[in-house]
This record gives sequence, structure tokens and C-alpha cells, in this order.
Amino acid sequence: MSTAVYILLVLVGTALVWKGSELLETASERLALHYELPDVVTGAVVVAVGSSFPELSTTVISTLVHGEFELGVSAIVGSAVFNILVIPGLSGVVGRTHLEANRDLVYKEAQFYMLAVAMLVITFAFATIYHPTADPHGGGAILGTLTRPLAMIPIAMYALYLFVQWQDTMEYEAEDADTEISVGREWLRLGLSLLIILVGVEGLVRAAIGFGEVFGTPSFLWGITVIAAATSIPDTFVSVRAARRGKAVTSLANVLGSNIFDLLICIPVGVLIAGTAVINFSLAIPMMGALTLATLVLFLAMRTQMLLSVRESWFLLLLYAAFVTWVSLESLAIIDTVPHFPPPREP
Repeated sequence: MSTAVYILLVLVGTALVWKGSELLETASERLALHYELPDVVTGAVVVAVGSSFPELSTTVISTLVHGEFELGVSAIVGSAVFNILVIPGLSGVVGRTHLEANRDLVYKEAQFYMLAVAMLVITFAFATIYHPTADPHGGGAILGTLTRPLAMIPIAMYALYLFVQWQDTMEYEAEDADTEISVGREWLRLGLSLLIILVGVEGLVRAAIGFGEVFGTPSFLWGITVIAAATSIPDTFVSVRAARRGKAVTSLANVLGSNIFDLLICIPVGVLIAGTAVINFSLAIPMMGALTLATLVLFLAMRTQMLLSVRESWFLLLLYAAFVTWVSLESLAIIDTVPHFPPPREP
């Protein structure tokens, strides 16, 4: 297919993901209200799954349909970097105001998120130690096979996250459920939204693989940039709208909560479904290092006077531009700071 077709796939796929995510979040919130779920469960489970379902779909489709687990991981990591740098940056710049944080956000959510990053790195390390895999290209890259038991480690960490959240709301008293909510209709809306998102993500994955073949670049590049940005659009609009309404804590919490779900659930689910998946540890660690740096920058920015200033928001956007430039130069083999980066393809 031509480049124009792949561009059209990206546009249509992004639109479908956007619309499907909008329907999913609406249905999820209404069902959570009907079943009288605590706010923490609604935010950490229902809304997190809703806003992160595109990333989850990317991992599953990339692994099962196209045999490209690395593409799914790149999209997850790219989405996490996008969420950490671009969403707070745009929220501050578009809202033209400081984003106020609080101690719960800084000392609980942000620090647990850093623990999530560390737990995923440890899981990858276990894969290379206990299930080492030879580099089929003979390049000396450190590879390991992720198995289902190893995939349960980050999932168990997410269960701990839910437990900690639940402990903070032990005295929760449910409000009366909205009797005007049609449960059957909302479940149908939920199912339709999942179908729309799956179709949109399939288009994005096909476009990423196609761009790699057309331009002679690894699909990893398009996963960590194009797919990552496209699947993060729902989170972006939710956070920007919240920031403009003066709900900065909601905006920042949405970023951290979605990223925790992406890292601890989305990547392991692909392994649970496929059975096993090979991870390039030589590539994963530099990418996770970049994610860790981005997280530390956001953490320090929020910690200073418990707010994110407009100037700091601009800095986050510039840092993301630097990240995309770095990954692009690596993909084109112009620089070699990551020795085992996926080599360019023959166009």
C-alpha cells in the first residue's frame, strides 16, 4: 500500500480510538455510578481501564495478530512518556495557569508510579536471567523470554496498588444510585466502544508496520511515536479539559493512574494471552531509563511549591520533542547511543 493509504489509516484509526474511548469512559462512569462503586475504584479501575484500553488493545493486537510484541511494548512506553510530558505540558500551556498538586498526588501516586516502572524493569531482568534467548540476528543483543508466571509479577503489583487505594476509602458511603441510568443500554454502549477501539487500533498497528516497510525504519519507531500519541489522545483531552476547569489534581492524577495501568497491566496481558514473548533487554532498559528521567522531571516540577508552572509545562513539551528526536535519529542509524536499537529496514 502507498504512504497516503497508511496516513489515512492513522487518521481514521485515531478518530475511531478517540470516539470509542469517549463512549467507553461515558459508559464506565455511568455503570460505576449505578453499581455504587467508590471513587477510588471508579478512578483506579473503571476510568483507568477506559482511558487505557487503546494501549491494551495495541499490545494484544500487535502480539497475537502481527507477532510484533516489541511494537506493542514500544507503543506502551511511548504512550507513558507522552502522558508524563505532553499531557501535563499541554494542560499547563493551554490552560495558561499553574497546575496545583497536593501531597497525596506527589507522595503516593507519583512515587507508586516510579515503583511501577522499577517493577517492570525487574520483570524484564528476570526474563533475561531465567529465560535467556539467543539473538537471531547475531548482533549480541541481550534477549529474554517473558513467561506467564513472570507476567504475573507486575499484575500482582497492580493488585497491591488497588489494595492501597481501597484502604484509603474504608469509610466510603455510597450515594444513591441514579435510577435514570439504563444499565442495559450502558452495557451495549460499553461493548460497542470496545469494538470501535479494536478496529481503530488495528488500523494504527497496520500503519506502523507499513511505515516501517515504506521508509526502511523499524516499526518500533512508529509504535513509540505515532501509535503512542494516537492512543493517548483521549487522556490528553480529558486532562486538558480538567485543567481548564481548575481541576489540576484530577488532570495530573489521570496521567499517573493511566500510566500505572499501562505498565503493570497492558504489557503483561499481551504475554498472558500469547503465552510467551521475547523482550529485547538491551533496548528496553534505555527506553525505560528515558521514561524514568521524564517521571523524575515531572515529580520534581510538582514537588516545587506543590504546583506545575507554565514555564515548567513548556519545558516538559521541549523534553518530549528531544525524546522523539533522539528515537528518530536512532531509528535512522544517524546516531548509535543504543547499540542494539532495531536496525533500519530495506525500503
